[in-house]
This record gives sequence, structure tokens and C-alpha cells, in this order.
Amino acid sequence: MTTAAQHPRLTAVPPLPVEAPAPLEGVVVPTEKPAAEGVLARAIDHAAEHRLYAPLASRGYRRLAARWLDRYHDDYPHMIGTARQAIAATDDVGEQQALKAVVTELRANSRRHRIIHSTKTGMWATTAATATTAGTLSGGLWVTALTALGAYLYGIRHGVGDEPRHPTIALPAQFLEQAISQANRAADEPELRGALAQLGFPNITIVANPPANPDGTRTITFDLGGTGTVTDLRKRTEGLAAALGRDVTMVDIDKVPGLAGRASLWTADSDPFQAARPSPLLLQHGPIDSWKDGIPVAFGKRGNTIKLPLMNQNTLVGGMSRSGKGVGASNLIVGATMDPWVNLRIVAGKHNGEWDPYARAGVASTYFKPSPERLLVLLQGLLADKDRRERGLGKQGKSKLIHGLIGAIGGIELLVIDELATYTRPGKPLRDEILSALEELSAVALGAGILMVLITQYPEVDVLPQGLAMNCGTKWAMRVDNATQSNAILGAGSAGAGRDASKFDPPRPGLGWLVNPFADVTDLARSFDLDEDERGEIGLLLQRAVEVRRAAGRLVGQWDDPIEKYLLNATNLSSAAGGPKSDGVPGRSVANLTIEQRVQRDALRGALMAMDQLGRSEAQLDEMAPLIGETLTPEGLGALLRAGGAGGTVKVTVPHKEGRVNGYRRADLEDALKFLDGA
Repeated sequence: MTTAAQHPRLTAVPPLPVEAPAPLEGVVVPTEKPAAEGVLARAIDHAAEHRLYAPLASRGYRRLAARWLDRYHDDYPHMIGTARQAIAATDDVGEQQALKAVVTELRANSRRHRIIHSTKTGMWATTAATATTAGTLSGGLWVTALTALGAYLYGIRHGVGDEPRHPTIALPAQFLEQAISQANRAADEPELRGALAQLGFPNITIVANPPANPDGTRTITFDLGGTGTVTDLRKRTEGLAAALGRDVTMVDIDKVPGLAGRASLWTADSDPFQAARPSPLLLQHGPIDSWKDGIPVAFGKRGNTIKLPLMNQNTLVGGMSRSGKGVGASNLIVGATMDPWVNLRIVAGKHNGEWDPYARAGVASTYFKPSPERLLVLLQGLLADKDRRERGLGKQGKSKLIHGLIGAIGGIELLVIDELATYTRPGKPLRDEILSALEELSAVALGAGILMVLITQYPEVDVLPQGLAMNCGTKWAMRVDNATQSNAILGAGSAGAGRDASKFDPPRPGLGWLVNPFADVTDLARSFDLDEDERGEIGLLLQRAVEVRRAAGRLVGQWDDPIEKYLLNATNLSSAAGGPKSDGVPGRSVANLTIEQRVQRDALRGALMAMDQLGRSEAQLDEMAPLIGETLTPEGLGALLRAGGAGGTVKVTVPHKEGRVNGYRRADLEDALKFLDGA
């Protein structure tokens, strides 16, 4: 049997202390030849003992080559392999994108490292070879012999090395990782117990403490020992994070289903919201079922994708300027355009072009810029449509909308009001009437499939009355000034329960407290990154939405829209697809133009663009036609311009011809186009 003293030592752990053996009695007799001292002397002695056995030098150079290869490769192959395994192990698109970027960077760093290492080796080798050649040629036989002897002894030196005096067993990597994990877990438990004791939970029992993940995250399950509930512990999340030496974004507490006193604690070694993540929608090419599958809008602490379903919930997004609320809302709204059965109604709070792309693409069923009068009519139209929808559901024997009846009832109505304060701040025109209609719609229209998304940077009671806020089941509070504003979005008492959107440190665009019972989330979340100004990502997604809706027959003008009919009858103006010019200014119903009128309108626009290219306000048909289209003839263009209301040709002056010739003036074309555009 092998005793403890005889057991070979492991390389992964330090040797245990061994008691000194009892002293031996006797006389110490020195050897006739004292042992050589020094590394070179030991190498010579060893070589002499083996009669200058040549394989010893060979082994030395093999060791040198192995060391060179180790330094050449460094740890990059292992790190790249670990990252690729992580990619294969996750289904999160954002995490996959981030890991792929890491792999790309590691490969670039590996190539740079190998080039530098090879260059240094080449320089030293060239120097040594040059010196040896010069010495041999100038010094003759003695220099050659000494050089060879030095090379031989150098090989012996590394062949001998520091050979282990005891048997060594290499510990497999998985056992090493397990030993380290066990040590870490043992160190974590006292720290956790102490932190929880400070918060009033002194009697916890660790239920599960698995090894840490490669990214430094870990999850520990424990019972609170009857001193409170997981809900009580959640209220102290910030204090627990501080006691553990972490930020609140690096700590997450869940209740184990069915057990009010059993908590699942997740911790991270770094801020999971530090880096933005691209939207998974950028990988979406087909339609989305926003009711059943939801729309990806954000990611949580644990890297999980949060999807918000468009069902039975109004949504409130609030935060101060530059807090990222616009990007957060855009994730939801542009995702909704990928569902052809969502009728998107956008009411802008500013006169800029932020929402114009939705109109130009033809996916905004209704879109107009600040107009309290038109907003009130729109709200009245939606309330009237609620009655129509409820009658249809009654015929089906249903009390509220279900997934299978979305198409039969005309789709999901999604009203987006940006900058709500533009319409509801005290002193604004028709404020009381608009607020009354909004509160009624939010309270009674959800079951009929009429939903709202309200966006505001002034989350105050005067702008957002409690009667309206309480009917918004989905709430997303991004950075605000104070706890009162945070409570105006999330509900009274939320700040006292630990959900305070005024305490983000550091504040990050798109980071906020997100509450949605259907998505089972009440926690911090950061919106996915979507950019239109620099990367044109929203425009790209809208083009895909156009393809989805065209195939389903749900682009503006392809289906009978009762809401726009109501607006047209009440105001004599249409805001379908943003109005005649797709700019949010209502006008004559362009959607009701015949096919012939649309072709004529395109010809008028093309002729004006041709004049812009020519740099003149007068031009002939044979000049303009080739600039508009290769197959368009001057005669065909003339026929379209006459039919579109521009009249026949008149006498004009062009630089390359003498006298006056037949052509068109810009003013005549613009007047005809205004008529077709409904201005």
C-alpha cells in the first residue's frame, strides 16, 4: 500500500508539510571527488557521467524549440477556443455578436503577436549567424572548435535543466478548475452570509453553490431561514450589492418558484450594461407575431433578451432628455412594423423628421406632427372603432380579443404619442378634452385590441395624471431628476422599494427600470442599440417591413382603413402614410389617387428633378425624358405632363438653341403637382 509520504506530489497544489525524519547515527564520510558547483559545472559533470552522451544536447535543443513554440502561440489559441465554445453555447443573438467581435480581436492580436515574436527571433538568429560566420572565417580552426563546443555545452545545459527529483503527475484541466471553483465557493459563502446578516437575514442556508461561469458570473441558491421573504430581500438589493462590493447592476435576486423564502442570487464581476448591444431585429427578415412572440426591445442583467408582447397592455416610456427613451421606444415601434397586423398610428410631439421614415416607407397607417385638434379627432375615432370591434367580438361570442381573431377584427391598433407633454401640459390647447379621451381609451379599449405607447421627458403628475399612468401596465423609467418623477412612471412607492430611476450611476443611454407582467420582468434593462442618423438601421428595418406588409396586403393604400376614413370625413384631410408628402402634414387623400394619377404625379416629380440636374427653370421634353427613365420617350413624357394638369408646351429659352423653343416652365409643373399632392 502506498503511504502518504510515498504518494507523488501534484503540480497543481503546494506540497503538504512533512515532518523531518529522525537523525541518523553514524559518521559522514566525504566523497573522494567533491560535487561540482554551478549550473555549467553540473552540466559538465552530468555529461562526463554519461560519457558526453549526445542525445542530452539534442534534448536541450528540443526543449528550446518547444519553449519558442509556446511563446509563439501564447494563450491566444486557448482564448479563441473558449470564446467559440461560448458562442456555440448561447442562443442570445446580442451575446453571440459580442463574442464574435471578441474572437475577431483575439485573432488580430494573435497575428500581431506572432509577427513580433518571429521578427525578434529572426533578428537574433541573423546576428548569431553573422557573428559565427565572421569568427570562423577570421579565427580559423580554434574558433570553430570553441564555437562547436559552446553550442554543444549550451544544448547539454538545457538538456539537464532543473529535472524534478520526485515523480510528478500532471493534473487534468477539469480537476484544476474544479479545485479552484471549490476554493472560490468556500471563500464566497462567508462573505455572502456576512452581507445578508447586515441586512437582517442572519440564518440563511446555502442550498446550491455551483462553480462560477467562465465570464465570472455565478448563481447561489439559499433559504432565508424564516427571517423574511425574497420580496423583502429585493427591496434591499442596493444594500446587498454594496455589502458584496458590487454595483446594483451586478446583482440580481429571483424567487425560486413556489417558495417565498428561497432566493436565487446572481452576481457578476463587471457591469453587464457597460457595453451596448445591437438589436436582434437586425437579423430579422420575416414577419413577427407581436402578440405571441413579443418584440425584442432590451437585455437584462444576465444578458437575457427581453421581449414585450403587444397584448392587453398600454406602454409608458419616460425619461429626461438624452436618457435614451427614444431609442428604447424605437425598438418596440420598429419591431411592430414587422407584424403586418399592427396598425401603426404615430402622433409626433415635435416638427423634426424623427418619424418621417415610417411615413415614407408606407408602414405608418396614420402620422401627423403637432396638432391637438387632429389628435382629439383621432382619439374620438379610436373610441368609435372600439365599439365596432366589440360588436364584432360579440358576434364571435368573445368578451375580448384573442390571437385567432386579430385578422378578423382588423388588426391591433397601436397609437404612439411622442412627447406627451406637447398635448397634456397645463395651458395647452384642448388639454382637458385630450386627457379625458386618453384616460377613457386606456381604461376600456385594451380588450378590443387598441393599445397605446406614451413617451414623455416630463414625467410629472400635471403631464401624466395618475388615472392615465395606472392604466399603463408596461412601464419603462429611464434616467430622471428625482424619485418623484420616477414614481410618476413606475407607480407610487416604487422608489422606496428600490426602483428609483434617478439613481443610475453611471447613467447609460437606454438603461432604465422596466416593468411588464406579461414578459415577467420587473428589473433593470438596457435597450438594444438602434441608430438611424449614422448607420441607417431603422430605415433598413422599415424596408424589410415594407416587404412583409406588401406580401400580406397591409401597406397603406392596400387595405380599407376605418380610422383614416373617420379622419378624412371629419377634417377633409388625410394623414395616411404621413399625408400627401409623407412629412406629417395632412392633405388631400393621396392614398385614394388612381393608378393613372400616381403615374402622372411621378412624371411631374421626375420633370422637376430633371430641371434641378440641368440647373434651369425651363427645359424641353427631349432633355428631361432621358434623365427620368431610359424607356421614357419625349412624347410619352409630354402626354403624362398634360394629363397631370401641366398643360401643353409653351415657348421657353434654353442655352443650346437659338430663339424660343417648345418646352415646360417649372412654375407650371409645380402647380400641377400641388393639385395632385392635395396641398
